[in-house]
Amino acid sequence: MKATCIAVFFLVCVPLLVMAKGPTLKITIKGPDLTSPVEIKEQRILEKFNVWAGAGVGTEGFIVDWEKGPVAEPRETLRRYEVSFHVMHQGPSSYVVSFAYDPETGKGYVYLPGTGEKFNQSNTFLIFRNVEGNWFSATKAWTEIAAPLIQRAKADGQAYSR
Repeated sequence: MKATCIAVFFLVCVPLLVMAKGPTLKITIKGPDLTSPVEIKEQRILEKFNVWAGAGVGTEGFIVDWEKGPVAEPRETLRRYEVSFHVMHQGPSSYVVSFAYDPETGKGYVYLPGTGEKFNQSNTFLIFRNVEGNWFSATKAWTEIAAPLIQRAKADGQAYSR
């Protein structure tokens, strides 16, 4: 009986909790070498990067390759960018991570702020993944969107919207 109740909870309640979360409204990318943030507002792109998916809810998604698990911190010489996912959840909120891109390998990396770090408290209020404080490989889909936008903004010295 207890196992049945638990199974019903996970099959019924967890998907409802995920669906109750609002959509991603905008993604911004900030960095020390960008004169102004890169903004992503195009709906077809926003739909690919669902903050409410991935570790903590048992589904794939977001910008992290969850299957690979935590990875070693990328080289410190790689620039770190602050990526904010602006969402609607009990009002406007943001889920913020760090993104690093290695142009030599073409790989992207994502850091979820850990306990006591900037953005951890607001992030875990939105969704607690139980893997905070770790670096992960970025998905190919995210890296293929973010890296060219960052490179273009750096080259032109102006923000790009997509």
